[in-house]
Amino acid sequence: MRENFNDIFAFLIVAREGSFTKAAAQLGVSQSALSQTVRGLEARLGVRLLTRTTRSVTPTAAGERLLGRISPSFQDIESEIAALSVLRDKPAGTIRISAPFHAAEAIIWPKLEGFLRDYPDIHVEVNVEHRLIDIVAERYDAGVRLGERVAKDMVAVRISRDSRMAVVGSPRYFSARQQPVTPKDLAQHNCINLRFPTYGGLMPWEFQKDGHALSVQVNGQCVFNLSPMVLHAALAGHGLAYLPESVADEYVATGHLIRVLEDWSQPISGYHLYYASHRLTSPAFALFVEAMRETGDGKIAQNPNCDT
Repeated sequence: MRENFNDIFAFLIVAREGSFTKAAAQLGVSQSALSQTVRGLEARLGVRLLTRTTRSVTPTAAGERLLGRISPSFQDIESEIAALSVLRDKPAGTIRISAPFHAAEAIIWPKLEGFLRDYPDIHVEVNVEHRLIDIVAERYDAGVRLGERVAKDMVAVRISRDSRMAVVGSPRYFSARQQPVTPKDLAQHNCINLRFPTYGGLMPWEFQKDGHALSVQVNGQCVFNLSPMVLHAALAGHGLAYLPESVADEYVATGHLIRVLEDWSQPISGYHLYYASHRLTSPAFALFVEAMRETGDGKIAQNPNCDT
């Protein structure tokens, strides 16, 4: 009699997710049914595979050994099944993407909207992440980051033009303060900080002029970990904000924000979609990459492995 591997696959998903709740949602079953399945596998094998606490689920030594043996095999099976979509009349499948908020909102969504209409059998999951993750280990098909932050062993495709950072404040804020003339003047201003895991702390404000680069750690009353909150605080007059031009420009044009230190604006590489070079590319993923690709010019710098 052949083995039924459903329970082993269930264990694999729970171990990967570190949670029965997340694994159950991914498998489309109830948490109690999933827990019973894994307990049945443990009973059949005669060993405990998972250590369960109220906060986490982690593999035991036996679980780690089983996971190390079966995980690559299941990944190969999943890749081959995904590759079979080449035989279908319509591209289909699920594409999982990790991206920072600004890229997801300003770059991916405008292109994704039409893509979803054109390919109704392709499902796209966009997960907003600001930390630098291992997309292979966390089972993403691709990630999105600024060009200089893409690992050298990844294939990278440019999906946005290069840009600059802008320092802005509201007319209300400047009604009681003089505008800064150099980055050093920021020490006298209330600056709205952004805390990103990718920077290991508060995001530095970086400037460049006449070949001279300057990185400034600013201080202020507010710290946020999402750029939309920084924008809202600046519009309300609570301080100066350091934002991408693509975010600030429309508010500067309408007079809601005033741009300062423009001659010191730091150029930044555009966003890139990146994925593992050994990834088995499905028709659905290939179509997605082409839909995201930036077709314009105006490049400042790029990763040596970038496919532009």
